[in-house]
Amino acid sequence: MLGVLRRGLFGLALLSGIVGASPPASAADYPNRPVHWLIGFAAGGPVDIVARIMAQWLSDRFGQQFIVENRTGSGGNIAAAAAINAPPDGYTLLFVAPNNAISTSLYKKLPFDFLRDTTPVASIMQLTNMLVVSNAMPVKTVQEFIDYCKANPGQISYASSGNGTSVHMSAELFKAMTKCDMVHVPYRGSAIAFPDIISNKVQLIFDNLPSALEQARGGNVRALGVTSPQRWPSVPDVPAIAETVPGFESVGFYGISAPKGTPGEIVDLLNKAVGEALKDPKLVARLAETGGIPRPMTSTEFGKLVEDETEKWRKVVEFAGVSVD
Repeated sequence: MLGVLRRGLFGLALLSGIVGASPPASAADYPNRPVHWLIGFAAGGPVDIVARIMAQWLSDRFGQQFIVENRTGSGGNIAAAAAINAPPDGYTLLFVAPNNAISTSLYKKLPFDFLRDTTPVASIMQLTNMLVVSNAMPVKTVQEFIDYCKANPGQISYASSGNGTSVHMSAELFKAMTKCDMVHVPYRGSAIAFPDIISNKVQLIFDNLPSALEQARGGNVRALGVTSPQRWPSVPDVPAIAETVPGFESVGFYGISAPKGTPGEIVDLLNKAVGEALKDPKLVARLAETGGIPRPMTSTEFGKLVEDETEKWRKVVEFAGVSVD
């Protein structure tokens, strides 16, 4: 199975390079054809929601389509491999999230080195995760949830959007810090997981705020806490898990990277455009609806953020004692 997965990663990467081959690009006429923006998770999930908001703004800004492509699987690594092996011409971009920082240490046999093989482009936003549970669960607070887990060891299942995502690792960190015995059920995106959570086939998820908040506001699930160290501005009535579990923290980021070797002038052009987008009141309002906080950065600053997040999550992976071959 794992051998097939690795061959799939290489095969997708090779195919991407063959199909997308093109002469070197310059910023003078960029973009003069559609730009493909790869994301590693299913349509309708939090990454997809934010990507499509930003892609529409960039399409309007440049007069060329920024096409969001969902390449699911392997905790986002299918999409990362395809992007990394695409021509470095600015016409293939990758949506970057905590999974890319986590995978470096969680997965033992990746066919790429994310920090080495990508060029940071721009930061989009910062966001928290939210612990939501099935309405069938007899708990209304984080402490009640911990008590229930300990009274029912091994009987509680938690969903994730895939191995190596912040959704997965937030739960693993919670397990390690509270000694709760829960079973992991990975999906190819949180949007796919929610029907099972709503029906109580799986009891909970530590999902990215955009989709968790939508489900909670709709009354489909119950929100217990956010994973930021303090309460999150857009949901001040939801406690921070750290109020019950001191020191607990899992705050994520969204951004854009490109294949290594993408021309600096194209990177600068895209970074400037994203910066303009994050000053647009209408776009900022839409991001606020997802619970995100705009976080513009230079490409260099974003690269440093990804490096720092990679090191932070390495420590969490080691602390939680988890790995994927």
